[in-house]
Amino acid sequence: MNRRLALFGAAALAVLFVAANSMFVVHQTKQALVLQFGEPKAVYRDPGIYFKVPFFQDVAFYEKRILDIDPDAEEMNLRDQRRIIVDVYARYRITDPLQFRKSAGTADVLRQRLGRELNNAVRVEVAKVLLPDILSEKRAAVMDAINKAMRERESEFGVEIIDVRIGRTELPRDTAEALFNRMRSDRFAEAARFRADGAELKAKIQAEADRDRTVILAEARRQSQILRGEGDATRNQILGKAYGRDPEFFAFYRSMDAYREALGADTTLVLSPDSQFFRYFGAANVKK
Repeated sequence: MNRRLALFGAAALAVLFVAANSMFVVHQTKQALVLQFGEPKAVYRDPGIYFKVPFFQDVAFYEKRILDIDPDAEEMNLRDQRRIIVDVYARYRITDPLQFRKSAGTADVLRQRLGRELNNAVRVEVAKVLLPDILSEKRAAVMDAINKAMRERESEFGVEIIDVRIGRTELPRDTAEALFNRMRSDRFAEAARFRADGAELKAKIQAEADRDRTVILAEARRQSQILRGEGDATRNQILGKAYGRDPEFFAFYRSMDAYREALGADTTLVLSPDSQFFRYFGAANVKK
C-alpha cells in the first residue's frame, strides 16, 4: 500500500513538473517568442496562458511597452562646416519579436545599433542646415526628416519608431568663443554705426536750428529797423508840426532834451560863458 502511494505521489509530481514546463503566462506588458533548439516556432502577443513542448522548447519574453534610446551626444558638421554638439533620443516599441531577435537579439544590442543609425540620420540632416535653422521654427522640418529616415529602417529591426527628438544642441567651446567674438564685433560695429548716424542727425538738426535762428534774427532786425524808421518819421513829423506852431518853444524843448542827455552826476563841461548851450540858463537869470 505504501509503495503504491509512493508511486502515485511520484507520478503526480512528474505530471505537475511536466505541466509546469508545458505552460507559460504572457503578461499584458509582454510578448513571447517560443524557441525550439534556438529556432523560432511561434509568437504570442496577447496576454494569457499558453502551452509549449516541455524540455524541448523555451520562451523568450519581450517588452510590449514603449522603450527609449539615448545615445551619447556627438559633434556634427553643419552646412557651413561649423561643429555642433547634438544630443538626440528616440522612443520605440517592439512590434515583431522574431525580426527583433534576428536583427539584434537583445535590447542592449538594439540600443547600440539603433543608436548608431539614429546618430547617422541626425548627422545627414544636420549637414543640410545652418545653426539658426536648428534654433528656429525650421527645427520641426529637420526633426520630420530624421523621423522619416528612421522609420525607413524600423522594419529591419522589428520595431516601430514612435518619436525622435533633439534634446540638446550646443557649440563646442572653441566654436562658441569664435561665434561670441564675432557677435561682439558685430554689436560694436552696429553701435558705432548708430553713434555715427546720431552725430550726423545732431549736426543736421543744429545746422537747421542755426539757419532758422539766423533767418529769425535777420527778420527781427529788418522789422525793428522798419519800425524804428517809421517811428523816427512820425517823431520828425510831430516835431516839425510843433516847430511850425512855436519855434521858440521847440528850441527850448530841444535844449532841455540835450541837457538831459548830456548832463549827469559825474559830467564836467568846459564851455565859454556865452555859449549857446546854456543860453536858456542865462535868459532865466536876466528875467529874474
